[in-house]
Amino acid sequence: MAAEKSIDCIVAGEANVDLILQDVPPLEWNKEKTFGGFELILGGSSAITAFNLAKLGMRISFVGVIGCDALGDFVQARLASASVNLSHLKRAQRERTGITVWHSDWKKRRAGLTYLGAISQLQAADVSRELLARARHLHVGHYFLLEKFHKQAARLFRTAKELGLTTSLDCNYDPGEKWDSGICDVLRSTDIFLPNEAEARRLTGSRSAAAAARVLGGMARIVVIKRGVQGALVYSEGKTTRKPAKKVHAVDTTGAGDSFNAGYLARFLSGGTVDQCASAGIAAAARCVMRVGGTAAFE
Repeated sequence: MAAEKSIDCIVAGEANVDLILQDVPPLEWNKEKTFGGFELILGGSSAITAFNLAKLGMRISFVGVIGCDALGDFVQARLASASVNLSHLKRAQRERTGITVWHSDWKKRRAGLTYLGAISQLQAADVSRELLARARHLHVGHYFLLEKFHKQAARLFRTAKELGLTTSLDCNYDPGEKWDSGICDVLRSTDIFLPNEAEARRLTGSRSAAAAARVLGGMARIVVIKRGVQGALVYSEGKTTRKPAKKVHAVDTTGAGDSFNAGYLARFLSGGTVDQCASAGIAAAARCVMRVGGTAAFE
């Protein structure tokens, strides 16, 4: 007898804290300066996607690693507040919970620094066959941060497909600037690939989003390239479609791409067409940027 599909989506990846520093002046060594404000919020592409998917009505199980510390308590509490199933969230004894410090200046330029900590401990084997058998979909976020995950990632995605799951992947920026790590093998078992334009172009060496989409579409079934204020470009079945962004007053862009993922996947798991899914992703991203942080708009 087939296992009951009690999980709409398994989200595997990084869960950490985002410390957002606002109105930061130019830094100078050996000098102390003041800045405008800060927010301490749930961070991590995967964790934000999981939180917002749950808030959009999906049954979510999260697989990741955090530390046994106060920041880990914070991350766990935030995910639990969205009713994300955390029975497969591990707490590492010897690693601290990861943290990303985001700086934004008065010109709204952003830069981030990430301490990986427990994030780096996640392995593909942490997503068990038994867990996969209970799910409809597998999503992995921020692939390039998950170094121990890479070796068996393609096998995990193949297993998911063999068990009848659909799959999706978001690579995020590669801090090592290698743009490889076995990702092409993973993409061959990926239904939906969700990079932003810079990532797609770096991965393929292409000069445009459309050219990158065609290359990536030779591997993944659907390629959705997130383009910020320019909306999104979707490549599926040899056809390229451009979807415009919604015009809103953006307060903070943290988590916009991750919220796009949540909106897209929630509609996908509800049986939406490729066009409907892209529209739902754009709506979720627009909703996100009207509040500070990746999850505040979905509370």
